[in-house]
Amino acid sequence: LFVDEIHRFNKAQQDAFLPFVEKGSIILIGATTENPSFEVNSALLSRCKVFVLQPLSIQELQTLLRHALTDEKGFGAQRVEMKEEWLEMIAAFANGDARVALNTLEMVVLNGRKEGDTVQVSQEMVEQCIGQKSLLYDKNGEEHYNLISALHKSMRNSDADAAVYWLARMLEAGEDPLYIARRVVRFASEDVGIADSRALEIAVAAYEACHFIGMPECSVNLTHAVIYMAMSPKSNAMELAYMEAREDALHQLREPVPLVIRNAPTALMKEAGYGKGYIYAHDTKEKMAAMDCLPDSLKGRRYYRPTEEGFEVRYKERLQKILQWKAAQRSK
Repeated sequence: LFVDEIHRFNKAQQDAFLPFVEKGSIILIGATTENPSFEVNSALLSRCKVFVLQPLSIQELQTLLRHALTDEKGFGAQRVEMKEEWLEMIAAFANGDARVALNTLEMVVLNGRKEGDTVQVSQEMVEQCIGQKSLLYDKNGEEHYNLISALHKSMRNSDADAAVYWLARMLEAGEDPLYIARRVVRFASEDVGIADSRALEIAVAAYEACHFIGMPECSVNLTHAVIYMAMSPKSNAMELAYMEAREDALHQLREPVPLVIRNAPTALMKEAGYGKGYIYAHDTKEKMAAMDCLPDSLKGRRYYRPTEEGFEVRYKERLQKILQWKAAQRSK
């Protein structure tokens, strides 16, 4: 049983194949242009062998096009005068897709200049037929995630040239610039953080610019932000701090807030000890107090571990002084 575009079957429809595949009643062959990891049920996928079909090379497409010009099922009955370099142009335009290559060849030949039994194809005609390249891109499919991953990882690796290239690939294929801008905003804190806090300002400004002027003008704003991210010092201390705190928060959701930092808007709450011992940091010489703000079970827990990248080295020194001062005060 051959099922073309098997990803279009819903879960229930795909599950219907399972008993017949397991019994061996059918040999199931499914074809899909999507990533089967996302689009085919795991139960069905585990019982199948996956073959990944790669795009055809330019040389393979040229061979295919030559056959189309000489085979009787193609243009073999006609005499088509066409230079090899133009076949290469069509093959490069097809981007690994044989169907696109053959359709483009057909359009070029049918619009060629006919002289008796001969069809003459000019370079101008080829250029007109491939004037606008259709980029491989599916906003809801695997290639969407592949390209945004490539952009993110290029910026993380401080590769400004690669980052701009992947940005261009997405924008020219029709990606929403606001989607890219939102990912850059995330990157500014996830991968740069306090190492250069200006990165977040630049990212947010780029988002506002995209919202304000749109494409194609905002492409330069996104380029500005992407190159800035790529060239900034990197620190993932913000992300790690949150992930560790998140783990503790999820496992200790009912941990009570220490009485010392609770508000006491009523007399009854004050009598219950709410806010007792609280020190207003601005009233102190050091602008901080030695009181514990974490729950008792988490006293001494450290989530933020600053690196020595960029401006974060200053915060590392500041944090060390804060911890030393508080430790000295508590030991008195």
